[in-house]
Amino acid sequence: MSVSGFEAEPKGGLLLVGLGLRQELEGLTAVAARLAAAEGASLRQLARAKDPDASLAVLRAEDSAPWLAALPLDPGLPLARGGSWAEALGAWRQPCLLVVRGDQMATGLPAAGGALLERWRVPLMGLVQVGGNWQPLKRRRDGLPWVGWLPESGKENEEAAAAMAALQQVLRGRWRVLKAA
Repeated sequence: MSVSGFEAEPKGGLLLVGLGLRQELEGLTAVAARLAAAEGASLRQLARAKDPDASLAVLRAEDSAPWLAALPLDPGLPLARGGSWAEALGAWRQPCLLVVRGDQMATGLPAAGGALLERWRVPLMGLVQVGGNWQPLKRRRDGLPWVGWLPESGKENEEAAAAMAALQQVLRGRWRVLKAA
């Protein structure tokens, strides 16, 4: 995802999505900021979260520099006009990273979120766990496209740096695969 590794087609970027209520999704922007800082990409904000088409058009129209942004609501929620963000993300072929909180790991949300995005043909870079206890053997067994783990924000140490480096490496590989598809 670095400027050298995170270059998609012109006007491309990565949208971070999560599952749950609005207050449960507040950490997405912090995760996007951490990834953007690590990669030298710009951090963008969605201007109109209730209008996916307008929001995605603005994100893609600004410039061709690599960017990251966070969707501040669950992509599966129905919109007032009909449809959902997940449907729009698939229609726009917007690459996404599904962020799962550590406390959601004991639920079916990771699998449900992956299935939702797959249903609408959203280019899914994978899932990343933020916080909680990372259990790589369990993650391999669940059959979901995990890209890695990050500790909670503010817990910067050697383990956090190693986790970020591993996540960046996997995301770069996934970006190349999506770009080629």
